[in-house]
Amino acid sequence: MDWTRLLSSERLGDPSYVPQAGRSLFVQDYDRIVFSAPFRRLANKTQVEPLYQHDHVHHRLIHSIEVGSVGRSMATRIGHALVQNGDLNPGDEHTIANIVQAACVAHDIGNPPFGHSGEDAMGNWFAERLEDPHGIFGDIDPALAPEFTAFEGNAQGFRILTRLEMYRNEGGMRLSKATLGAFTKYPVTAPAKTWLDSTDNDYIGRKKFGLFASDAALFAEAATTLGLPEGETAQSWRRHPLVFIVEAADDICYNIVDLEDAFTTGELSYGSVRTLLEELCGKDERPLGDKTPAEHIAILRARGIGVAIDACVEAFLTHYDAIMAGTFSTSLIAAGSSGEIFGRIGTLARDSIFTAQRKIELEVSGRRVIENVMTGILPVYEDLARKHWQRDALGKRADHLVRALNLDLRAVASPYEALHALADFTSGMTDRYALRISRMLSGT
Repeated sequence: MDWTRLLSSERLGDPSYVPQAGRSLFVQDYDRIVFSAPFRRLANKTQVEPLYQHDHVHHRLIHSIEVGSVGRSMATRIGHALVQNGDLNPGDEHTIANIVQAACVAHDIGNPPFGHSGEDAMGNWFAERLEDPHGIFGDIDPALAPEFTAFEGNAQGFRILTRLEMYRNEGGMRLSKATLGAFTKYPVTAPAKTWLDSTDNDYIGRKKFGLFASDAALFAEAATTLGLPEGETAQSWRRHPLVFIVEAADDICYNIVDLEDAFTTGELSYGSVRTLLEELCGKDERPLGDKTPAEHIAILRARGIGVAIDACVEAFLTHYDAIMAGTFSTSLIAAGSSGEIFGRIGTLARDSIFTAQRKIELEVSGRRVIENVMTGILPVYEDLARKHWQRDALGKRADHLVRALNLDLRAVASPYEALHALADFTSGMTDRYALRISRMLSGT
């Protein structure tokens, strides 16, 4: 891969677009994302603590902004090093930073309400109906069933960016192909991943699927322009090198900030969080003075992020040749000098944060909310199928639901499109809106 193609500013859906003088097209990508409705809705979507009332606990919008900040810093440093090494043209270090920041703020844009438990709830709901399919479920190609039964926020995010938002079905936000490449963490469709899994292919970009089959042609267009190597089967590609920076920024933020949030909510003690963060960034021998525990944890969090950035920059440069060849197959965090301590942070999160009683209770409630919503709106799509996909022919009950919920039925003309439209609505909800609609649909 070479940077001349990887940094393509050509817009998906608008190849003749000419950027404004004095304003980077990649900064425009960032602006289009942060001014979009799906990005705003992240302010009321779970990061780790569902429906928490504490003002200082992170939600996905704040998390995304923080990831963008870390990613920009990391990309700038990597870019400067590549310029010094003669691998990158002078000035392109700023281009890399802008692309990474835009991809970072978009990285969670496709996540449903209630975090990863929301993904599981949606997938389980679809799985129950596709196990013994009838009605519109009976007409789904089995090869495409994992798009629903293993619902994936990354693939939904690509769908939002390239199809649903702004210029609907005409390029979506019409972002640069470079930003879309840096965004796409898993450049493979569900059918391709199924085949690759059968060959024991463990490339990091195939851990999940990140593209719906209906959107594969859009990514293929971007991949061709960017020069991304094709995978071992159709509809699979190697990662854009900047994906590793976006991924690392996310890894750094959610691992370190999850610790701070768990201290804030009382799920982890000051001592346990302090110990881990001091192992990461080193103990400061200066006296704490009158600093509160919260202030001290905030200082350690900031220092820890800095140390982690250093480690990831070093890992990227160390493995640069493999990254550019498309053969590097681990995360920068795991490959860096902080990998061991991040492993222990992840273990603590799994054992103590994700298993906290209040979080489990709210996840159970969230799953029920999502099931209520999806079951409640399914009759609209079933009626639409019976009426041969004619919106104006809907029965009174279905029509009332469409109007009450402002369901978007444009371009829904097949069972496959109907299930994706149902998923679009559900995954696009905020935690609180989902709760309100669930109550409305159940009459409680």
